[in-house]
Amino acid sequence: MKYQIIISIKSQNLLLLINNKIKFAYKISTAKAGIGQIKGSYKTPLGHHIVRAKIGDNNPIYSVYEGRRPTGDIWNKSLNEQVLKDDWILTRILWLSGKEIGLNRLGMVDSMQRFIYIHGTNEENLLGSPASHGCIRMANQDILALYQYVEVGADVFINAE
Repeated sequence: MKYQIIISIKSQNLLLLINNKIKFAYKISTAKAGIGQIKGSYKTPLGHHIVRAKIGDNNPIYSVYEGRRPTGDIWNKSLNEQVLKDDWILTRILWLSGKEIGLNRLGMVDSMQRFIYIHGTNEENLLGSPASHGCIRMANQDILALYQYVEVGADVFINAE
């Protein structure tokens, strides 16, 4: 089976295609700062990517990650109030790597070195509008479902439209 992820920045949605047929559609949130490739821009990069790594197998929903490692914490509103942070990485991580040299791979535009992920968020109420620091945020239940289907090496296309 062929799995592909198509991300539309304009419509703030993510499609999972299996054998070129839409299997799931999810509301997402891309970068509040808009579209961009450059390191440090806090923008969502465009183009063809692949899933470089899957992180979070068997961890509970709402697991908190820092530096791609689980902290052992489970996010909740109380933790959110104790630790002032607006871009939590939760539940699962699909780490992306660019496929297009000069656009999203190597040098100052390398999506992998920018740590661009698809991940769960604590701000599910903002899904459907740009709000992240560059990554693609999803509802925690949605990233759990997507994670089960997608394999390392799966194609991811991030489009402005």
